[in-house]
Amino acid sequence: MKKFLFIILLLISLNHFTIPAYSATINESDSELCEAFKYALIISLRKPIDKAISEIYNKDKNAPEDLTWAPYATEILKIRQSNGIGGAYEITLKVTPYYRAHITYGEDKIIVTADGKLIDYKHLKTYPKIDFK
Repeated sequence: MKKFLFIILLLISLNHFTIPAYSATINESDSELCEAFKYALIISLRKPIDKAISEIYNKDKNAPEDLTWAPYATEILKIRQSNGIGGAYEITLKVTPYYRAHITYGEDKIIVTADGKLIDYKHLKTYPKIDFK
């Protein structure tokens, strides 16, 4: 009984002398690394975005032939996990296709999966084409 009581008192006294460890949570959301990951994600989705842009403007007879888009002008609107933890991710992007010296021609909402499959797209707005002749 004395040994049991001694062990309990020893554990209590050792617990009293432990040094607390304090750590600060670092929010990296506004860092350059976060921006690099954002652009890396957008660039990795180039093929489905190109496909959506091609399909959206394929029937537009006024669309410039050299229509393209830039990752730095693309916004990530939403990232949704579709099947719970460990499931696939759906990424909603706002893309602004342009021609020539970055003259914006339209705005589009494109939904793709993180593994590069085009899910859906919607044309939001068309800007008037400028003729330089």
